[in-house]
Amino acid sequence: MTVAEWTGTLIDWKGSLKVLLEKLAPAFGRVETRWSASAFIEGLLSPAERKTGWMLAEQAGLARPYRIQSLLGRSRWSADLLRDLVRDYAVEALGDRDGVLVVDDTGFLKKGQHSVGVARQYSGTAGRIESCQIGVFLSYASRFGHALIDRQLYLPENWASDPERRAKAQVPEDFAFTTKPTMAREMVARTLDAGVPCAWVLADAAYGGDSRFRRMLEGRGQAYVLAVRSNHTLRFVEDEGLIQSNPEKLADQLEADQWRSLTAGKGSKGPRLYDWARVSLGPAREEGFEYWVLMRRSQSDPTKLAYYFAYAPTGTSLAELAGAAGLRWTIEECFLRAKDDLGLDHCEARSWHGWHRHVSLVMAAAAFLAKLSADQRRVAFRKWDKRSPNVAA
Repeated sequence: MTVAEWTGTLIDWKGSLKVLLEKLAPAFGRVETRWSASAFIEGLLSPAERKTGWMLAEQAGLARPYRIQSLLGRSRWSADLLRDLVRDYAVEALGDRDGVLVVDDTGFLKKGQHSVGVARQYSGTAGRIESCQIGVFLSYASRFGHALIDRQLYLPENWASDPERRAKAQVPEDFAFTTKPTMAREMVARTLDAGVPCAWVLADAAYGGDSRFRRMLEGRGQAYVLAVRSNHTLRFVEDEGLIQSNPEKLADQLEADQWRSLTAGKGSKGPRLYDWARVSLGPAREEGFEYWVLMRRSQSDPTKLAYYFAYAPTGTSLAELAGAAGLRWTIEECFLRAKDDLGLDHCEARSWHGWHRHVSLVMAAAAFLAKLSADQRRVAFRKWDKRSPNVAA
């Protein structure tokens, strides 16, 4: 294997992008709309610092931003079909039986009150209550990489119950107020129905604490490792009868030798080492599965703990549960790349369909980069004595 092979120098960037755009074409219909979508995605991948209508139009060689802005507004095409095509493209590149689905939300800081869904609400991105939009996302991660594959804008109750604001922002008439866990439940179900290979579903405590989300996954025989709060009420049966406790109390009762040092994956400064332990909650109602409370403790500050509910195939090891829990960070990397490099938070459209169109196009660009990285990894994983047939001697 040559250096040019494993570093990705030989990747046909333009040819790969052409393949992506051809796969996405059914979502856009008309030739003119397909051209605008291609220009938009190429602009997102360009070095332009801001992915605004004017900047993307300039990248496309247009004198005015009309065609770019029309793609998010007046044009007729399906953002949901684009979402499905992006998902299929990403899973084709990254799909693996040991892959995971990760749910999380992210904030988009916004001034003013006219953009759809903007309200003063907590943003994990800002770490405080801010005027912002919140989007709920689903990502797919495997040993080959990770990419966003589904999205939906969260519409606060004061928006959902205001007919005038809904009409101005073109919110669909049949869309009612929906909680974030319900949105996540629908996205995960839609993805599993599409046949996406998935070993684990992962999410933070905002979703892990929702019993309907957990029951949906259990009913489908889908393993999960979901974060929960330290005071989440637990009820389970032991020899003494019905026991009521919470994850924090269970952790306090553990002996020192019940904790095991394991990595939670690679961090920016090397392996992220934590102490891990688990407590069995017994077999699940579904044959072949069991429940666990999983605990993660900081090695530098033992007072810092995180807790998870795990629904796992019988016989799953502690290391496997810790490894799955450690993959939740991958969606944060998806957000970081999509915002810093691809303009995920540069949407100028104020309407419902404008937001979903912009975000879906960004997801397409991100999936393209994920596929290039996956292709490069596959080349690097090949046997070293095998030369690529495409490499000239």
